[in-house]
Amino acid sequence: MIEDIFTDEYFMKKALQEAQEAFDKGEIPVGAVIVVDNKVIARTHNLTELLHDVTAHAEMQAITSAANFLGGKYLIGCTLYVTLEPCQMCAGALYWSQISKIVFGAADTHRGYRVMGTKLHPKTKVVSGVMENECSALVKDFFKRRR
Repeated sequence: MIEDIFTDEYFMKKALQEAQEAFDKGEIPVGAVIVVDNKVIARTHNLTELLHDVTAHAEMQAITSAANFLGGKYLIGCTLYVTLEPCQMCAGALYWSQISKIVFGAADTHRGYRVMGTKLHPKTKVVSGVMENECSALVKDFFKRRR
């Protein structure tokens, strides 16, 4: 029997690659991929500094990219893998996209959607803490270097 390689960790590693790319560009290192049927249809990272746009979070970029790929605004059947818990802005956009599943690595205890009291779509499933240590270490290293 062949083992299923398409685990949450497999796709989170792809999101971490995106986060590393953001780190290397001087962006807050958050990476995101959106997957449907074990196929990555969107791959991106934070672009707020490059684009001078506070809304250019990894999740927002991924939502737009996935919607363009699918040819529609709803992400039903899709899973977002993101290295940091979405903020309330991204959670709001994810709510409207009706994404089926969100998997995130590190919790954002200051600006994450949960601490801000933001709701996701009632049908969206959430898995947290996937590769949490690796995701958290990248963000901590980024801010340590900026200080």
